[in-house]
Amino acid sequence: MLYSSAQAWRDAPSKRVLFFGMSGLGKTYISNVLRGSGQWFHYSADYRIGTRYMGEYIADNAKAEAMKVPFLRQLLLNDSIDISSNITFENLSAVTAYLGVPGDPAKGGLPIAEYHRRQDQFRRAEIDALLDTRYFIERSERIYGYPHFICDSGGSICEWVDANDPNDPLLTELSARTLLVWIKGTEAHTQELIRRFDRAPKPMAYQPEFLTRVWQEYLAENQLSDSEVDPHAFLRWTYAQALAHRQPRYEAMAAQWGVTVTADQIAQVQSNSDFEELISSALEARS
Repeated sequence: MLYSSAQAWRDAPSKRVLFFGMSGLGKTYISNVLRGSGQWFHYSADYRIGTRYMGEYIADNAKAEAMKVPFLRQLLLNDSIDISSNITFENLSAVTAYLGVPGDPAKGGLPIAEYHRRQDQFRRAEIDALLDTRYFIERSERIYGYPHFICDSGGSICEWVDANDPNDPLLTELSARTLLVWIKGTEAHTQELIRRFDRAPKPMAYQPEFLTRVWQEYLAENQLSDSEVDPHAFLRWTYAQALAHRQPRYEAMAAQWGVTVTADQIAQVQSNSDFEELISSALEARS
């Protein structure tokens, strides 16, 4: 680990952390608190995915839809208009819209093969964005002079790694540059995340094997063909299973490669000093 003890963390002139865990448990909240102190550079992996690695996919998909409208088609063909995404740290809707949902085309669903293709694009984009952490650490110091660094990772980071492999390439690289910090939720948090997702389901990225399994189970359980699936019903049905699938993967990442803090602890952090003390306690608990 980057910091071998709580004392090493306290003494470090440059503190670098990577937050991971389910979306909605405080990764972006704590990143904003620390960024607001003026001492921390905030690197959002999701923002990097949407702008650097999937921006062209997103724009091309929007253009393909616009080409179906005669009025817009002509304007695009003669370069009278341009279509691009407007992605910010707070608004990643263009990425989730591109990922889409599988199922009945009449209800906005994608063919399952196309859904798998876009999922694979996202997998490669997220891995590349996470590997860019090294570059942004150097950039934040060289250009902006920030002493400390946050990598705000996406909830699907656990899908692309094997925490029990001591040579996992992604975890090896990230743990050499940052302290991996799992923000762990309670059962009450899990139920609230499920309720929140049920009210406003959002596309997610899944490990290919998991996606294939739950898709086949859903078809069999409901006696449906691919094109008969209600996309949002499938997302809701899958979400609770995805949480259960990810929990042990997050836990293994923290046990083998980092430290654990709780969502409740994160919610109480109000300042840079609060955060430094919280991580000191987590490192002491680990040792």
